[in-house]
Amino acid sequence: METTVDSAAEQLYDKFRALDQPGYDRVACREHAKAIAEIKALKAARRAVILAHNYQRPEIFEVADFIGDSLELARQARAVRAAEVIVFCGVHFMAETAKIFNPQRTVLLPDLRAGCSLADSIDADALAVRRAELSALYPDLQVVSYVNCTAEVKALSDVCCTSSNAVAVVEALDSEHILFVPDRNLANYVQTQTSKQIISWEGNCYVHHQITRAEVERIKRALPALQVLAHPECRADVLELADAVLSTSAMVRYARQSPAREFLIVTECGLSERLLLELPGKRFYKACKLCHYMKMVTLAGVVESLRQMRYPIELTEEVCAGARRALERMLELSA
Repeated sequence: METTVDSAAEQLYDKFRALDQPGYDRVACREHAKAIAEIKALKAARRAVILAHNYQRPEIFEVADFIGDSLELARQARAVRAAEVIVFCGVHFMAETAKIFNPQRTVLLPDLRAGCSLADSIDADALAVRRAELSALYPDLQVVSYVNCTAEVKALSDVCCTSSNAVAVVEALDSEHILFVPDRNLANYVQTQTSKQIISWEGNCYVHHQITRAEVERIKRALPALQVLAHPECRADVLELADAVLSTSAMVRYARQSPAREFLIVTECGLSERLLLELPGKRFYKACKLCHYMKMVTLAGVVESLRQMRYPIELTEEVCAGARRALERMLELSA
C-alpha cells in the first residue's frame, strides 16, 4: 500500500510541477495521493459520482468523474443514472441544481461555506416584487435567471441560462422585454448581442468584477501575440479587449483547437490551472482572481463528505418542481 501511495504521490508531483505554485511539493502530494485513494474507495462503497466545476483546486480534478462549466454540469446532473450519491465539488447553487434534477438521490456539498456572492445578491422575495413592478409596465415580460442563483429564485423564473447559452435563450423567448437576474455584467453583454430590451439586476460576481482593463492591457503590452479569452461576467471595458468572450468550457475548447500558443485567461484562476495541466504544450497567463468560495472545497472535505454523508442538500418539492421547469426550459431552448 505504501509503495502504491508513494508511486501515486510522485506522479502527482511530476504533474503539478507545471503549476509552479506553492502547496504541491512532495510532502503535499503524498497527502493528496492518500486522500485520493481513500476517496476512490469510498466512491465505490457509496456508489457515488463526483462532479467538479472548472474553478476547483487541481487535486479535486483527480477524483472527479466529470469536470465542466455550469451548463455541462447541469446536463451531467440530469444524466446521472447509476449512482446513488452525487458529491458536488463546486458551490451551493450548483449542488442545488444537481438535487433539482435528482430529487430521490443524495446530493452532498463538501463544505457548506461554499456559497456565491452573485447568488447572494438576489432572493425570491425581492425578485417577486421587481417582477410585479415591471410586468405592470411590460405585459410580455419574462424573467431569465442566470444559474448562479438559489433554487427559490430559479423557481420564480421563466427560464434559466448559463454564460454559454444566455444569448441563445434570450433570443428564443417570445418576449421583447427581459428581466435578467442577477448578473448585471452578463446582462450587459447579452444586450450587445440582442435587439430585445434587457433589464438587469444589480448583482455581480466579485471575482470577475475585480478584474480591470488596466490589468489586461498591462499583460497585452508585455505579450502582444497572446490571445485574450474573457468570461462574460467581466465588465464591459474588459470584454472590449478580448479576442473571444466565452464560457469556461468554451475557453477550454478554444485553447485546444486554436493554433495560438499563448493565452490570457480572464476568469477565475482555477481554469488556468486546468489548462496548464491538460495542454502542457501551450502557455496560459492569468489576469484573474481566486474565488475563495470555490477553494473551500478540499480533498479532506470530500473524504469527510463521503465518510459521514455530509452535507446533504435539501429542497422542498414545490421549489424543486419550479426550478426544474426553468432549468428544463433552458436545456430545451439551448439544445
